[in-house]
Amino acid sequence: MNKNHYLFLLFLRLGMGWLFVYAGISKIVNPNWTAAGFLQSSKMLSNIYGWFALPGNIIFVDFLNEWGLTLIGVALIVGAAVKYASYFGILLMLLYYFPTLEFPYAGGHSFIVDEHVIYILVFLLFIGTRSGEMWGVDRYLKDHHILVKNREKEVLEKEEKGGVLET
Repeated sequence: MNKNHYLFLLFLRLGMGWLFVYAGISKIVNPNWTAAGFLQSSKMLSNIYGWFALPGNIIFVDFLNEWGLTLIGVALIVGAAVKYASYFGILLMLLYYFPTLEFPYAGGHSFIVDEHVIYILVFLLFIGTRSGEMWGVDRYLKDHHILVKNREKEVLEKEEKGGVLET
């Protein structure tokens, strides 16, 4: 990849991060916000989503939703644990996608693919390109061999010494 690709991924990661931080914070600061209405109006898997919306469950669901969005966004912005944040982002987007799906229409404005599917594709891009290692905390952790698997650590140390690791 060239420098322009890295910059594109950085700006995409920052943009997605901001989108998620804002979505999470706007829910946290609004005392009247709840996912109950969204969950109760589910068109697909309505029994499961209806269970999430029960009074005994909705407090926990709202908390996970608010803070999940916020923490995924923070992780993307600072470039920390981007791979894991992306996996959680994919899970969250799938949970958002199915209630709006009246196959083949998604959310009344899309045919199969809506914004949640696009977000999933972006998260897959982040996972596949190790986006957090581009101007992020993940890069620092990799450069200092923190949280690197033993085999990867051996390869990195050998490369730093200019040698080749025998298998």
